[in-house]
Amino acid sequence: MSKKESFWIPYADLMTVLMVIFLFISLSYMGLVQFQKKQQDKIFEEYKQTKENLYDELKEIFRNDFKRWDLELDKDLSIKFTNPNVLFQSGKSDITPIFQDILKDFFPKYLAVIMQDKYKDKIAEIRIEGHTDDVPINKTNDPYIDNVQLSQDRSRNVLAFLRVLPSYQSLPAEKEQLLQFWLTANGLSFGRTLDSNKELTFISKSKIDKVKSRRVEFRIVTTSEILVQKVIEQLNQ
Repeated sequence: MSKKESFWIPYADLMTVLMVIFLFISLSYMGLVQFQKKQQDKIFEEYKQTKENLYDELKEIFRNDFKRWDLELDKDLSIKFTNPNVLFQSGKSDITPIFQDILKDFFPKYLAVIMQDKYKDKIAEIRIEGHTDDVPINKTNDPYIDNVQLSQDRSRNVLAFLRVLPSYQSLPAEKEQLLQFWLTANGLSFGRTLDSNKELTFISKSKIDKVKSRRVEFRIVTTSEILVQKVIEQLNQ
């Protein structure tokens, strides 16, 4: 056998080995991609199912209350109290007696849905949001910050009121800790005002409806919602 032939035989073997390695790498990568796709599909499906289940159960339990409380339930799992005249006096943060009575009836029903064991690992946060209109309250030269304070005080007072209700106080220690972990009070000033169609004016570019903008919302953020956002970020990279 010539030197030339003895050289090409090992070289051919080397190329074969490299091709096999490349094939295994390709198959492994394809398997990883398929696995990630299945995981992403699972996350999106879980997100969709959790939101649908929560929406349906909230809609059912409050079916007789939407009109009498001026209550609205959106697909984003936000429950809106939309009648500012029964929530707080203009420019004030103290909860009116009427709103106190509503919360006493509302909160036990709300807990009956969210505190079910099946949602224990599905809910990441429950935000109590205070929203104002864009009318200055004449405290400083920055009306937005003034209304941040006002809306924050209102949402905080709602949270404080809920914490002394029997429906809260009677919770087992574990569930009370879970609820305390979930609940937050957020003052959003007039950053998310609504128009006459109850659409966000930042998006619709329509005129602010001052009455509809003054509201309190209970908004559920699911754990899947956070995972979905991470998946979207990964897909955009």
